[in-house]
Amino acid sequence: MIDLDNIKEIYASLMQNKLRTALTVFGVSWGVFMLLIMLGSGKGLENGVTQGFGDFATNSMFVWSKRTSMPYKGFPRGRNINFTNRDIAALKSSIQEIDIIAPKIQAYGGEGNNVIRGKEVGAFSINGDYPDYNRIDPVKILQGRFINNKDITDLRKVCVIGDRVYKIMFKPNENAIGKYLKINGVYFKVVGVFKPKSKDMGEDKSEVVILPFTTLQKVYNYGDIIGYFAITAKQNIPVSVVEQKVRTRLAELHSIHPDDKLALGGFNVEKQFKQMKGIFTGINILVWIVGIGTLLAGVIGVSNIMLVIVKERTKEIGIKRAIGASPKSVITQIIYEAVIITVFSGLLGLTAGAWVVELVAYFVNNGGGDTGMFSNPEINFSVAIKAIIVLSVSGIFAGFVPAKRAVSVKPIDALRDE
Repeated sequence: MIDLDNIKEIYASLMQNKLRTALTVFGVSWGVFMLLIMLGSGKGLENGVTQGFGDFATNSMFVWSKRTSMPYKGFPRGRNINFTNRDIAALKSSIQEIDIIAPKIQAYGGEGNNVIRGKEVGAFSINGDYPDYNRIDPVKILQGRFINNKDITDLRKVCVIGDRVYKIMFKPNENAIGKYLKINGVYFKVVGVFKPKSKDMGEDKSEVVILPFTTLQKVYNYGDIIGYFAITAKQNIPVSVVEQKVRTRLAELHSIHPDDKLALGGFNVEKQFKQMKGIFTGINILVWIVGIGTLLAGVIGVSNIMLVIVKERTKEIGIKRAIGASPKSVITQIIYEAVIITVFSGLLGLTAGAWVVELVAYFVNNGGGDTGMFSNPEINFSVAIKAIIVLSVSGIFAGFVPAKRAVSVKPIDALRDE
């Protein structure tokens, strides 16, 4: 065990080499500090991206129609493809792996203001949705409700509006439920106000007016045309499996050449989400490689200063050995010194890094602006504990070589040293 006398000796030894000790402490502290800053920044970037998904169903896919690029069954290339209501039942009945299928229409209403309420006007995206779409990309309801099945079957002229639409069309704290908006010349009753949970996936979702899908088709003369499908796979079924079957079935339904890759557009959310997770795993690995390399440089610095200390204390060590000090006690004291330098330096870097990350997190979370793809940088407590353990072990190794050198010198030779 280390006692008070050992501590005094260690302190005196370090004070004899103030400059070297200070530089070594700075080197190790800087390595730990930069490791924590990089880990915190990486986590902030990861949080920003994953929070951008909100509660978005990552086991989902989207598919939309385009133009054919190959002739097929007597049809020329360049033919426009339109999905129809019949495709809904055809996909459901033929692809058992589908869990949710939600057709959707985005009607932008042309140029200029398309939503009017009294003197208030605005230009917003007009979407036609089924209730099931809220299971794929859920929103937070601030007032009222979302579109329901009764709205679909009865072709009700109701709407649910984004929070940005509410701020423009209504006074602060005004109850929007039951009020009417004139949308592209037709009046709709507001039944809900929502705030999007996920961030921009192609549109500003807070500036969207949602109508019942069937109502939008009927009122704005879309006939039975569908804009695109949002689809989720059943549990434990890869989305890629569903995507391939959906594309094949739609190609059959609309006489698209099996090799025509341009006639249908799509987006596999599961694939993109896994790719992003892989990127962040790679970033974390790179951060640890850089951080550990920096720490190793600091530990080598500790070992070097201990070699200097041992060299300068050769005579003192010889006297201790001559009066009966065991090799174990000499080795132990030198290792103690190395561990103290390493751990103390690590704690300084750890404290400074944690403070900086917390300070950045405070400004990011309370700045009031849009942080985009960076949110809530943080440090895992277990990482800090592991860092201290690694530093302690590193300190032992840093002191071991100088300690072995100290006891390898014979006491008589050490006493002769000048």
